[in-house]
Amino acid sequence: MASAKGQVELVLFDLGGVLVRLGGIGAMQGLASTGAEEEVWDRWLACPWVRSFQRGLCHPEDFASGVVRDLALAISPAEFLERFQRWPEALFDGAVELVNTVRSQVRVGCLSNTNAVHWEQLRGRWGLDQLFDVVFLSHEMGLLKPGREIFERVSSVAGCPNEHIVFLDDGATNVDQAIAVGFQARKVSGVDQATAALVELGVLRPGQPSRPADA
Repeated sequence: MASAKGQVELVLFDLGGVLVRLGGIGAMQGLASTGAEEEVWDRWLACPWVRSFQRGLCHPEDFASGVVRDLALAISPAEFLERFQRWPEALFDGAVELVNTVRSQVRVGCLSNTNAVHWEQLRGRWGLDQLFDVVFLSHEMGLLKPGREIFERVSSVAGCPNEHIVFLDDGATNVDQAIAVGFQARKVSGVDQATAALVELGVLRPGQPSRPADA
């Protein structure tokens, strides 16, 4: 359902897969006991140590030890943690321009399942925290997408009706839950799809934002 621009008061971006290019799972294929990337990804998402770390409930060293053990990785916990720190590879071309253009129209924020290690990288390398008016991070909130509770928490502090919140995420289950609580949500991957969704929703005009000259 498209909306008029005046009906949108807050746009929330997921980080990994929407604004940030992440590596890691593919590289783990050779370290895991299975060679199938999809199976490695499924095991990663289901790993209790991953979920605990993303909720801010364990230290990085304990997380690394647990992941190496549970996923049977052929690597030491210290080496895994060192590699894990480098999973955020770069911002997608045009990510900063997109967020800044949207921010000139409405409030912007992020809503991400992340962790203290990656967030420190995103802040330190790219100043990502400075791009947003509001920041909702799983490891600070103690909640994870797609749980209904994290969306309800966002709703309680957003300062606007749920139907005036746009949420862009690359996970279908996350998008479905956001829609269930009344957000205008779209499944997108990367900056071009995010831009197209925001044009469809009336937040941006066709042609906004201009891509960087070297894109």
